[in-house]
Amino acid sequence: MRLEGRRIFKGKATGEVLYTEEDISFYGGCDPETGEIVEKNHPLQGQSVAGKVLVFPTGKGSTVGSYVLYALKKAGKAPLAIINRATDPVIAVGCIISEIPAVDKIDIEKLRTGQRVEVDADNGVVTILD
Repeated sequence: MRLEGRRIFKGKATGEVLYTEEDISFYGGCDPETGEIVEKNHPLQGQSVAGKVLVFPTGKGSTVGSYVLYALKKAGKAPLAIINRATDPVIAVGCIISEIPAVDKIDIEKLRTGQRVEVDADNGVVTILD
């Protein structure tokens, strides 16, 4: 299945989806050294975004979240790609400065944790591989 959206930042990645229907705050909600979601009561609490295709509706929280994404990239704990329903400016800037492929305007409800997907952010396309 092919899902079409909009490019936020260029690039391509193939990997396993980590999905949540809850918004994510990287500042205070994600440990920049480990990639673990630490926000209390978040559905992904205790799970790592490292090496995953991270799928969530939109970002929330402080503009410092952009720099947390950058710190994750520098620590080797960043997501392979980000897919949103609607990318907010904090996530967009974080993806740009960290060079993380990102797309939005995707029907994220068609995705689920554990699926393998190919993200072609150059063309704003997500392909479900299984």
